[in-house]
Amino acid sequence: MSILVTGGAGFIGSNFVIEWLAASSEPVVNLDNLTYAGNLENLASLEGDARHVFVKGDIGDYELVLRLLSEHKIRAVVNFAAESHVDRSIHGPEDFIQTNIVGTFRLLEAVRAYWNGLPEAEKMAFRFLHVSTDEVYGSLSPSDPAFTENHRYEPNSPYSASKAASDHLVRAYHHTYGLPVLTTNCSNNYGPYHFPEKLIPLVIHNALAGKPLPIYGDGQQIRDWLYVTDHCSAIRRVLDAGRVGEVYNVGGWNEKSNLEVVHTLCDILDELAPPATRNLQLATFRSLITFVKDRPGHDRRYAIDATKLERELGWKPSETFETGIRKTVRWYLDHPDWVANITSGAYREWVGKQYA
Repeated sequence: MSILVTGGAGFIGSNFVIEWLAASSEPVVNLDNLTYAGNLENLASLEGDARHVFVKGDIGDYELVLRLLSEHKIRAVVNFAAESHVDRSIHGPEDFIQTNIVGTFRLLEAVRAYWNGLPEAEKMAFRFLHVSTDEVYGSLSPSDPAFTENHRYEPNSPYSASKAASDHLVRAYHHTYGLPVLTTNCSNNYGPYHFPEKLIPLVIHNALAGKPLPIYGDGQQIRDWLYVTDHCSAIRRVLDAGRVGEVYNVGGWNEKSNLEVVHTLCDILDELAPPATRNLQLATFRSLITFVKDRPGHDRRYAIDATKLERELGWKPSETFETGIRKTVRWYLDHPDWVANITSGAYREWVGKQYA
């Protein structure tokens, strides 16, 4: 038997597939539509590994998904497939509706049809794990307690609204049809293979090129930061032992303002790749920081309370922000070819539009 990972060529999905195959002999069928952030280069280390079967396709393709489930005797689905960038959802929300809502619906329909045909023991053992975000909970004030699994949904962007809708569909398929589902809601991930439209890789990439480091508003928006391999280990733990129908919040216990994150990145880059070694006429990388107009509906603070996951399943993150962010900077410095390839073409057009 195998597992099916959707969106497994994206940032978190590719890290999950690599980590899974490093820890398990169980094969992975990797379904990804290779939209702008899906990148087969993320999976280059798995080339020639017979345990990894890559299929280019859409989670909304019912017949394709049903065929893959049946042919590979899938015993679990881990659904990463999603449009995931808030800024893009503001400029073009329709892709988010199609992938995150309609796509999830069609995926659930194919999984339900397959699951209904399984022998009883395999039906009981089957799992559908849906990977979601803390953004569905809305925004917190500085004094509010962190999000728990019981927090009311209050999405504020087209992206978070589409993910909230997908979460509700997954819940409904459990309560209506009995589909054995699990949902995880994670905080901001960072680490290797992160597409450089998001804050951390964008800052690293721009700084090394001597370009401005754009920060929305006053830079005091607060996020909880989770190193991507910690997120992967949490998903494996929930898939293995989570209670069917339950939601588990996954966080890094690392609340930082955007400005604090950028300052940390600049300081690490000053140490590991000083401006002078890049032929840049700068005293420090902090001098590149540029404040830009805040985006519409920008949530002020997210914070995850991951107590339930630790209490029930014994999971805690292995990385602090300090150790994880240093590993992240080191990875980008060590992989200039990956960065050069991913930052060409469509990405440049996007940056020009977003940060003109």
